Amino acid sequence: MIVATIASWGAWAWIALAAVLMAAEILAPGYFLIWLGLAAALTGVIFLMVDAVWQIQLAVFAAFSLISLYGWFKVMKASNGSASDRPDLNRRPEAMIGREFVLDEPIQAGRGRIRVADSVWAVSGPDLSSGTRVRVRGLDGATLVVEAA
Repeated sequence: MIVATIASWGAWAWIALAAVLMAAEILAPGYFLIWLGLAAALTGVIFLMVDAVWQIQLAVFAAFSLISLYGWFKVMKASNGSASDRPDLNRRPEAMIGREFVLDEPIQAGRGRIRVADSVWAVSGPDLSSGTRVRVRGLDGATLVVEAA
């Protein structure tokens, strides 16, 4: 019964599907459904002008979907390969290399702590007293390797 109702709409069913897919893209953004919506809209426009059975319409929609998704993946791959102006974004420890901080707790037996904004980081390096200025020169897991600045 549902299939018969949708089939009776003809090409308008594709346009309605396009509207639903594009609205779903707004609710759950990810740039995926918009391309399927575009394929449905193109299918609807074509079959408003040309009459065909639903199987052919479905095949045309599938072809347009594959073409649009392939194009989308190519564009996304090309855009993700470009160099970022902030390569250390979301890589906070790597972003600290080369920066200078003041020891919050002295380095004793190779271990100490520094305060960075509102967080405290473990550091390793030569024994130094509290309040000494240090420069981050590397990482050892989640521990910052420092030297006297």
